[in-house]
Amino acid sequence: MAARMKILVVDDDDSMRQAISRLLNAAGYENATFPTAEACLASGVTSNADCLICDLHLPAMSGLDLLAELRRRNCGIPVILMTAFDERGLHLRALESGAAAYLAKPFLGTTLLESIQGLGGAGSGADEI
Repeated sequence: MAARMKILVVDDDDSMRQAISRLLNAAGYENATFPTAEACLASGVTSNADCLICDLHLPAMSGLDLLAELRRRNCGIPVILMTAFDERGLHLRALESGAAAYLAKPFLGTTLLESIQGLGGAGSGADEI
């Protein structure tokens, strides 16, 4: 049996974090959630994870700042950035910064799972988050 992908979720919105965690669990992914980018970094688990799903707009360190810090630390974990505040040019900026994918909230659960599958994982689901 293949090892389950380990996915980290960073979002300051408790309900969004929980919804994504439930979706990932249902799809068979192992996951850990964090309310801030700083908490994720302090956990030390980024080097053992297969993917990071992160909100762009966080209270202190933003999703783009977290992505830059991970790259500064030579951590090549694929990062999927998401936002409820989709601004002109933000999608391109996220991808140019090294994000593996960019999602505007709300999005379908299948859309998130397809983004993860595009990284080489597997899963299914259809709930809107």
